Amino acid sequence: MVQVSVIGSGTEHEDQAEEVGRLLAEGGATVVTGGLGEVMAAASRGAKEAGGTTIGILPGETRANGNPWLDHVVVTGIGHGRNLAVVASGDAVIAVGGRYGTLAEIGFALTLGRPVVVLEPGWQVEGTQRAQSPAEAVEFALAAALDTGVS
Repeated sequence: MVQVSVIGSGTEHEDQAEEVGRLLAEGGATVVTGGLGEVMAAASRGAKEAGGTTIGILPGETRANGNPWLDHVVVTGIGHGRNLAVVASGDAVIAVGGRYGTLAEIGFALTLGRPVVVLEPGWQVEGTQRAQSPAEAVEFALAAALDTGVS
């Protein structure tokens, strides 16, 4: 089964993230996020509403802070260090909005050889693919995930 990590933050990006999650689930992918709010919760919600499976990799020491749309929760207790686990768990990565944590995740993903799709507007990072819409981001990510065979 293909797993796609959805990274990012910002309440202004939640609608796009929810559509990304829904489309990934409809495409048969498991959605992996950092398990918290904003973009992470929206992507998880979209996936669950489409009947998909979600995984949240939390920075803290309990499952209590995970969003309610997670099927599987990984508690790491390592704070921002969990960003590496989030992107390593995906066969491809879609970035939706975000701040410096998202930029770090993009760097980790590229270092690991994971394809990264940045949904506009987003970080300008060499080696990433740009997508103009959630549908295009999902199309690129699923094709890249199947091509890489990371799983």
